[in-house]
Amino acid sequence: MKSKNIYNKFFISAFILFIAVLCIVTIQAKSPSTDKPSKNNTEKVQVLTLSDMPELIYDYKKNPDKWVYEGKKPAIIDFYADWCGPCKKISPIMSKLAKKYQGKIVVYKVNVDTEKELAAMFGIRSIPTLVYLPMQGKPFQSVGVMPDTENHLEKLITDSLLVTK
Repeated sequence: MKSKNIYNKFFISAFILFIAVLCIVTIQAKSPSTDKPSKNNTEKVQVLTLSDMPELIYDYKKNPDKWVYEGKKPAIIDFYADWCGPCKKISPIMSKLAKKYQGKIVVYKVNVDTEKELAAMFGIRSIPTLVYLPMQGKPFQSVGVMPDTENHLEKLITDSLLVTK
């Protein structure tokens, strides 16, 4: 009788431990990327938040009436959501472009579900939306994924972001 009781306690303890480990692994797997923007982290797609905006992109408090880009390099901002199928297709392309144009452009990503105010500031109504930030001039956008997205994006980068005047 005592051995059966010990067996039950052992089984329950092992089961609880298994569930706890499973929960921890699941939470870590689902947690968003923490690739915070930094001046040296140019080979990765970097997470952009509203608090990063004034320093890295646009100080909307200092310049409420006109666009003044604060970045040191041209940039692309990928507005996406984790549940969006087309966003999942464009994500590896953005990573590849960030690596290819390392040191020449900065690639950011913004989750529209967690950064609603930031998405609203850029007028995002559909995802994926890419916002291009040239060093001179105003930002412009492209929406959606097309059959030849990677080549299209490379052409936009070379023709619009990497032009020198």
